[in-house]
Amino acid sequence: MADPGSGADAGQAAAPLPGALAGRPRAARLLVLLAVFICAACGLVYELALVALGSYLLGDTVTQAAIVLSVMVFAMGVGSLATKRLRRAAASFALVEALLALVGGLSVLLLYAAFAWFNLYQPALIVIAFAIGALIGAEIPLLMMLIQRIRRQDAASAVADLFAADYIGALIGGLAFPFLLLPMLGLLHGALVVGAVNAVVGVAVVLWLFRGDLGRRSTVLLSAALAVVLAVLGGAYVLADRFEVTARQALYRDPIVHAGRSAYQEIVLTRSLDGRDTRLFLNGDLQFSSIDEYRYHEALVHPAMNGPHGEVLVLGGGDGLGTREILRYPDVERVTLVDLDPAVVELAREDPVLSALNGGAFGDPRVEAVAADAFNWLRDNPDRYDVVVADLPDPDNVGTAKLFSVEFYELIRHALRPDGRLVVQAGSPFFAADAYWSVGAGLNAAGYQAVPYQVDVPSFGNWGFFLAGTGGPPELALAAERPRLRFLDEATLAAAAVFPADRRRTGALPSTLLRPRIIDYYESGWDGY
Repeated sequence: MADPGSGADAGQAAAPLPGALAGRPRAARLLVLLAVFICAACGLVYELALVALGSYLLGDTVTQAAIVLSVMVFAMGVGSLATKRLRRAAASFALVEALLALVGGLSVLLLYAAFAWFNLYQPALIVIAFAIGALIGAEIPLLMMLIQRIRRQDAASAVADLFAADYIGALIGGLAFPFLLLPMLGLLHGALVVGAVNAVVGVAVVLWLFRGDLGRRSTVLLSAALAVVLAVLGGAYVLADRFEVTARQALYRDPIVHAGRSAYQEIVLTRSLDGRDTRLFLNGDLQFSSIDEYRYHEALVHPAMNGPHGEVLVLGGGDGLGTREILRYPDVERVTLVDLDPAVVELAREDPVLSALNGGAFGDPRVEAVAADAFNWLRDNPDRYDVVVADLPDPDNVGTAKLFSVEFYELIRHALRPDGRLVVQAGSPFFAADAYWSVGAGLNAAGYQAVPYQVDVPSFGNWGFFLAGTGGPPELALAAERPRLRFLDEATLAAAAVFPADRRRTGALPSTLLRPRIIDYYESGWDGY
């Protein structure tokens, strides 16, 4: 591929630089290295944006990172090889940067559209990651030509300078992504702004510094390309909010009444047109439907309250619905709720419909809400509780799998009084039987005796729990002084302990921090549903 205009080959003898830097090769070289630094920062931001978007939408950070990194590194090699056919380094580098800015800047928007409307996220991710990787891979060989065009330099020294600028730029880009771009601009706007910076630096430096090499036709074409890229990215930036609202709504059946992104996840609240069904979604996963959530929360909480329950610890459950059930016992003295995301608790406290659903749980003086990672909080916790309710997200990634590990259950055991009881939401024994029974195996390995039970929740399907204790298997029964329940009674709870023949205990092994088996169990179980 050759530049369409006229100009000197990179392999020809160096011609004097035109303009302000004529006769100043050191300054020109520093300017090129500055461009390397900025473009490297932009390239790493694109990479991190792809990983972050995948973890937001699909929840599996490890898999998304593996796909993005492996595809991009492979593509970088392809891009580097492709530069062997390029002869005019200046024009080729400017063209590569214009394309990289366009693809990288639009990458989040294109992938979100593929996810929301076409159900083609993974194929689109591979294509975009390959395109970005190939363009990044083409940068270094072309920059080597430009450095040597400015100032004759041995290859080892030129490579050292380029890689130093490249790696330092990657460091700055990697740090700027979570601490600057995401908080200030968000994922979609941030990618577009980085694309614009990439285009301006990558193309403008060439147009100014190497204009004597380009020829008039190439200068006009590259200037037009820069203008088009900036116009496209600018237009996308202006329309980004409208696009995000439209694309997000395409993912949900009912109108969205609240949408936001916290430091940890996307939080969406929907409400049916007749107002009967309010649903909470975290990273696209349904947390509850107001039509039938009482079935889930009654089954989760009330069997564990059969016994002393003056002090209760809730892990997760930031919507406050489980806490609502706990507070129905007047002799409860203290409830400590530990949830990672304070934004969920704040929504449950402030949204009038959600607050009405949870009975104003977070306004009760007996309730203390703590924003912390449950695993780390338990490591430092000195208190003991009568009841621990583990109402935690499903184990579909490494971050949540640790909350279903033997080590986690051992930490909880140290927070329980000798006659205390632990209840764990353990997923679906029907859809993911091995994942469900792995939870039971993990509890047993941590020194508990666990009793399995399951109920039907129409919004979720068949759902299972474990009631566990350390002083023998706890009785699966309801407290005599229980409040009036809508769903659960003694007969229903007795039936909940009966599992059909095709869903009885499997040979699933416990999950640990170093062997998070439950992720594979979970994914293979839900595959196809």
